[in-house]
Amino acid sequence: MGADKKNGQKSPTAKLVIMARKHWRTIGLASVGIVGAALLNLITPAVVRSLTRQMTEESLSENLLLIYAAVLAGAYLLRAGCRWVALAVSHVAAWNFVGELTAKVYEKLQRLSMRYYQDKQTGQLMSRMINDTRQAEVLIAHALPDLISNLIVILGVAVLIFTISPVLAAITLIPVPVVFWAGTFFSKKVAPLFRINQEVLGDINAVSQDNLSGMKEIQAFGQEERELEKMLALCRHYSDVNIRANFANALFHPGIEFLTSLGTVIVVGIGGYLAMRGEMSVADVVGFLMYLGIFYQPLAVLSRLFEDVQVSYAGAARIFEILDTESDVREKPDAVPLESCGGKIEFRGVSFHYNDGEPVLSNISFTANPGEMIAVVGPTGVGKTTVVSLLERFYDPQGGSVLIDDTDIRDVTIASLRAQISMVLQDVFLFNGTIAENIAYSVKDAAREQVERAAQIACADDFIRQMPDGYDTVIGERGVRLSGGQKQRLSIARAVLRDTPILILDEATSSVDMETELQIQRAIENLAGSRTVIIIAHRLSTIISADRIIVLDKGAIIEKGSYEELMERDGIFARLNRSKRPDAYRPAGSGAV
Repeated sequence: MGADKKNGQKSPTAKLVIMARKHWRTIGLASVGIVGAALLNLITPAVVRSLTRQMTEESLSENLLLIYAAVLAGAYLLRAGCRWVALAVSHVAAWNFVGELTAKVYEKLQRLSMRYYQDKQTGQLMSRMINDTRQAEVLIAHALPDLISNLIVILGVAVLIFTISPVLAAITLIPVPVVFWAGTFFSKKVAPLFRINQEVLGDINAVSQDNLSGMKEIQAFGQEERELEKMLALCRHYSDVNIRANFANALFHPGIEFLTSLGTVIVVGIGGYLAMRGEMSVADVVGFLMYLGIFYQPLAVLSRLFEDVQVSYAGAARIFEILDTESDVREKPDAVPLESCGGKIEFRGVSFHYNDGEPVLSNISFTANPGEMIAVVGPTGVGKTTVVSLLERFYDPQGGSVLIDDTDIRDVTIASLRAQISMVLQDVFLFNGTIAENIAYSVKDAAREQVERAAQIACADDFIRQMPDGYDTVIGERGVRLSGGQKQRLSIARAVLRDTPILILDEATSSVDMETELQIQRAIENLAGSRTVIIIAHRLSTIISADRIIVLDKGAIIEKGSYEELMERDGIFARLNRSKRPDAYRPAGSGAV
């Protein structure tokens, strides 16, 4: 649990211990209980040694025998109390810390930018947040208290056996260095297996999450057998890694038990010989043997701690891969809240790429004045959604700047920026709750009247009232009980209820029928002028009334103006309009969309 030799930094397990410092007192109390129980074990050899002496060298009275029995009974009772304290208190600290650590990982995931999630699987992240954090319980409830208490017991017993026979004690300590060397060797050989174990478990979680979410597609395309084979392969790998790790344990732990048993053999042989020669009393030999049993027991426990620490290390390493990740979207220390937003938006020479050498936006510049409706059109993959993602600071541009009310959004707090913007996305996400809860998700303590009014504006009120429980209908995970058009109208209602100065509609009408689209279009027009609206759409009916239309192609603005201006210009947008197939838009010279 010390420093990482590779970079001089603390190891993941050491970081976990430091993070748990608010629980150190509780852990200390648990350690006191463990030490107390262990020290009370020392009473038994002392009583037996004294009783043996009384029986072999002196006379033993009934009263003295009763005293010995009472002392042992009291010691065992106190030991039981100490064990209860150790077990109960250590787990209080451990599970409180596990809960805090899980929440800390989740909090960190919330603060990472969208770039972090580009190559991550949800199941893998869930495994790190839930399964890996649970391994901290092993460290806090078992490894740390056992380490502290057993070291104390080993030192205490070592002192006692040296007082009985220094020569015999020195001989019986010979296996100890071998035990520690074996533990270190085991740690180096088995540690990679535990890390692989956690990684494979994460893969199983990731595939499970993907497949359960995409079960409809798996069944629709008849891919059950292929996905089953994929899962079986992962499960076999997981089993193999666990078997290898446990095989190593099966070799290591009996080996340690054999090494520690050699001490007993030494005492029986040499101690018995010394007793035969009269150089050591029978009582001392018996007492020495019992102390030796107590001495080697914590040595065996310490050997098992190597395994516990490796399990904790594997989980901690994966946890800190998240906790130590720096978000590429960072809030400045002197960032100020964005208050009283008027809704003016300006992109000033903005350039952006997700991957080096693959520009998505190149020197984009445009302005949306307060209350204006701006439409962004273009073929798939030209950066339309990227524009609104930069406005929300899901990403930061590599060049240029995005401004709201003439203030660079990198100079304001992220929370206050996003509080000024409502988004309706093409891929609508709804939570497993009621319709009313989903509409009111972004507004704390929203009144039912407000929720219903927002639904009416989004043309959702009619279908909601036809649901079994109306606004209190539970819609299932991701709104599985709703159609695509119903989901989008709920998303629009959610954005309307939030009532922010900036509204973003990213393909908000792509999954609705023509009649519903017209209704939503009227609702959007009703909002026009009251807030700045950015619309990304293929359907021209959604953008005809826009104050300005921006046409993107290959990361650049190739046309912009009002609908009438662009039609008079008879350029790409005019050809798009005449085709009556905006979803099949192809700029001149471009390939298939």
